[in-house]
Amino acid sequence: MNKICLSAIIILLITLSCKKEDITPVTNTSTETEANEALYQLMNEWYLWYNYLPVVNPADYKDPYELMDALRYKKYDRWSFVADYNEFRASEQGTFVGHGIRMGLDDSKKVRIVMIYKRSPLYVYGVRRGWIIKKLNDVDLDSVFLSGDAATYNQLIGPALEGITNKFLFETPEGKDSTIVTTKAKFTLNSVLLDTIYNLSSGKTGYLVFNEFIEPSPEELKSSFQKFKQNEVKDLILDLRYNTGGILDVATELASYISGQSKSNLFLRLTYNDIISAKLLKDTTFKKEYELEDTIYFKNTLYPINLNRLIVICTYETASASEAVINGLKPYLNNIVLVGDTTNGKPTGMNVFIYPNRSPKYVYAPVTFKIVNKNNYGDFFGGMPPDRRVADDITHDFGDKNELCLKAAIYYVENGSFEVKGEQGFAGRVRYFGEKPGMMNNTYYIDSHSLTGK
Repeated sequence: MNKICLSAIIILLITLSCKKEDITPVTNTSTETEANEALYQLMNEWYLWYNYLPVVNPADYKDPYELMDALRYKKYDRWSFVADYNEFRASEQGTFVGHGIRMGLDDSKKVRIVMIYKRSPLYVYGVRRGWIIKKLNDVDLDSVFLSGDAATYNQLIGPALEGITNKFLFETPEGKDSTIVTTKAKFTLNSVLLDTIYNLSSGKTGYLVFNEFIEPSPEELKSSFQKFKQNEVKDLILDLRYNTGGILDVATELASYISGQSKSNLFLRLTYNDIISAKLLKDTTFKKEYELEDTIYFKNTLYPINLNRLIVICTYETASASEAVINGLKPYLNNIVLVGDTTNGKPTGMNVFIYPNRSPKYVYAPVTFKIVNKNNYGDFFGGMPPDRRVADDITHDFGDKNELCLKAAIYYVENGSFEVKGEQGFAGRVRYFGEKPGMMNNTYYIDSHSLTGK
């Protein structure tokens, strides 16, 4: 008889223990069929929208990736995923192989660097956000981006392997051509892309560009907020324009630095489906056994700041953990202002499950809970609309006061309102191409469990 087994995982230490529920015996003993069966059983118990699952035969699907696509509740769920365990852990740890850049098409149909990590092989050459990329390996990139030809782009940039070399023809901000040949390398991503302080007419304002909620983030956040605290910043401009989510614990830490709330104050509530909710209420050992959290409180931090106002720069890619920070802070801060574009609209999150009866192991990350704030609000599947719609200005580097989103945010800080004129330069969303794996995009998870057949 097969059983689904779940247990807590702390980093890479997996301790297995079995739940009591039996599942239908697997008749086809192939690895993929067993993996499919485990996923199907998991979804029928833990999935937030389990009552909308289609009735399928898991053996009819070639692997859990295909099965997850068939099971996902299309009305709301754009995020549940299956991943290779090693790739997921690398993403979680911020381990990356590539050039460490993202590219986008500006309003004049030129391809530019949208963002670059500090450990990128190109960073040491002085390449920054806003640089124009004319050609990649002697191929004109404008036409590739205009056509949205992802296949050609992927072929040009090559696989995410150390030693892959590419030739870039850049146009520098000074208008000069610069050819750089660089090799993909392995490095750890920096989640803080920039932290700085502006001496404005309204006082000292911090500016933090925070790109992902990953394991290395806490040390970076501590350094940034120590700077803000020591300089007694009054306001904060938090740039989350490309932050698609990540680890709940890091999101809680960021919110705690910003708000200065004590650990006795509620940050978020997590609402599971009726099956899991009933077990949380009736079974006193269930919550402890699976290390589930349904109430998240603020943390005590070393460098909390006493904010007057929080201005958040957003795009459609601002998702999940980023949205949870905004939503969770609203009951505590009197003035939270959004600048940019409507956010992604993901008021849900995942528990992460591991299927180890395969090499490499699978990770299953179904949407398992809805997220609400202290006031029980969390209905923003359509995204959070900005208070001022402003284009993502990829022609300027982060921190440049002429960059449209930052310019609008600074104007608000100094004047308490936006300029009278309408939306600033908003002609549509930027088309991006990047190297970063998509599995962590829009992911918001709290812990991991092991899932196996016995």
